[in-house]
Amino acid sequence: MSSLFLFYKKMYRCDMKHSEIIRVLSDMVLEQRLSTFHRVLQNRTRYITVVLEDLFQSHNASAVIRSCDCSGIQDVHLIENNFEFAENPDVALGASQWVNLIKYNKEANNTLNAINNLKKHGYRIVATTPHTNETKIQDLDLSQGKIALLFGSELPGLSDIALQNSDEFVKIPMFGFTESYNISVSAAICLYELVSRLHMSDINWQLSNIEKEIILSDWLMKSVKDSENIIKTLKKRTNQV
Repeated sequence: MSSLFLFYKKMYRCDMKHSEIIRVLSDMVLEQRLSTFHRVLQNRTRYITVVLEDLFQSHNASAVIRSCDCSGIQDVHLIENNFEFAENPDVALGASQWVNLIKYNKEANNTLNAINNLKKHGYRIVATTPHTNETKIQDLDLSQGKIALLFGSELPGLSDIALQNSDEFVKIPMFGFTESYNISVSAAICLYELVSRLHMSDINWQLSNIEKEIILSDWLMKSVKDSENIIKTLKKRTNQV
């Protein structure tokens, strides 16, 4: 069973219907906050996802996650071969609570495990690297299916295993002496380019209604103080009726 499937199963498992959680908790947040949740969900996507391989600088990883949230990317995959993800709260600014962080750290080869899991779920593996003469980011074809963008750590970049198992390669055009942007800047540029084009396309990139419902219930649970006990109490009352 894949790590991605296990993550979704764990996240979506609940004794109550998500619609019921939404009904109960919606009255416990400000109307403006609830409106913001619905607005953000309209622009959330899983058509593009981001994969970070062994980023050892917490500010870089946190900045990428923040960019993912700002761009509407719902899932971020963290490959932890040698380094665990450590959030820098001053950089992330709470972004990690609104996106799903899927970690790969239990296998002998976490990179290959992550790539295989993503491919099983229909993703094209697109490696970002300045060392190829492949597709420019603005020319990447979005119509050929879902995209998993791979980013490596600042100096070594992506591992050989990541590059050998990627389906496509993209780069950001450079016009100076330095061969690459900072990793967090690269991610922000790539996401802005791809998401902007995605929104202008006729591709079905938005979340399904059930996905929106599940995520909204999760956000409400995170927003309402003592939400778990509220739901447990309600469930007991319901079972007693």
